[in-house]
Amino acid sequence: MPEGPSVRKFQLLTSPFVGQVVSKVGGSSQKLSVNDLNALRLQDSQVHGKNLYLAFVAAEGPFRPTAEETGLQREAACGAHCPAQEGQGQICAAHPHSQDEELQEPQHSRSEPPDGAEGPGNWLRIHFGMFGSVRANEFSRASRANKRGDWKDPVPRLVLHFESGGFLVFYNCRMLWCSSPRADPASDILSVEFHRGRALCALRAPDPICYTLLDQRYFSGLGNIIKNEILYLARIHPLTPGSLLAPSDLERLLDCAVQFSSEWLHNKLRGQGLHPKVYQKEQCPLGHPLMKGTFGPSGGFKRLTCWCPQCQPAVL
Repeated sequence: MPEGPSVRKFQLLTSPFVGQVVSKVGGSSQKLSVNDLNALRLQDSQVHGKNLYLAFVAAEGPFRPTAEETGLQREAACGAHCPAQEGQGQICAAHPHSQDEELQEPQHSRSEPPDGAEGPGNWLRIHFGMFGSVRANEFSRASRANKRGDWKDPVPRLVLHFESGGFLVFYNCRMLWCSSPRADPASDILSVEFHRGRALCALRAPDPICYTLLDQRYFSGLGNIIKNEILYLARIHPLTPGSLLAPSDLERLLDCAVQFSSEWLHNKLRGQGLHPKVYQKEQCPLGHPLMKGTFGPSGGFKRLTCWCPQCQPAVL
């Protein structure tokens, strides 16, 4: 599923539409009555970890954007006109079959809220699947034939047309109404409110470090790709219990998590792809053969893990 940097980019796609009224809706969603969105105003757009939240209100009355919304709109406009995006006129989400999306894992991260855990409200929580994406003012087109040999374009789950003439398209995602965003910014690795002290405390747990990194209670937005890459960058074996690592090792790992995630987002906004060093590779950058295994906590999801036995030696 798309990780924190990808969902941040999706938010920047939606931010120019904040304040606009939905004029027409469509989509194939079975769990959401898409017609309920018709004639509503998109009031706010937020991202928390791997979830995108959109707030809708009745269209009556004037709209006054908050300072945060205005900043997002400026950032989206800036990204739309950066050199890598010239000629496109917008920030475009990665194609569902592009390199970044092919690297995504299909399972849900530990501690994600279950589908039925949220009540009614004016916030639409959007959680993306393996090839989930958002596109602005364009539809996704098939780049390859499916397993049956058909060249069929992906079917959107939701399409929102706005009175301005623009539209948003959401693919491969689950959508539920909720009363407010269920998130703690202190756990979001891309948030300015990210709490390093709490994160370091979590990393000291006796569990294998690769389990802890995927715990969304402490590392919201950190997914399997980031996990594999930062463990290699920090030279830490994925099954090392956090309690056996020196404080300096944990600090270095956390620095790698924040820096890698920020750089990934930075590259995405410039239309650049991800070039992993170990994830789904056969050799590390130094030419050493990689090991692969599927690990996860008892009773939890198991995730593909790639590591270099020479660069990331086991701690005895």
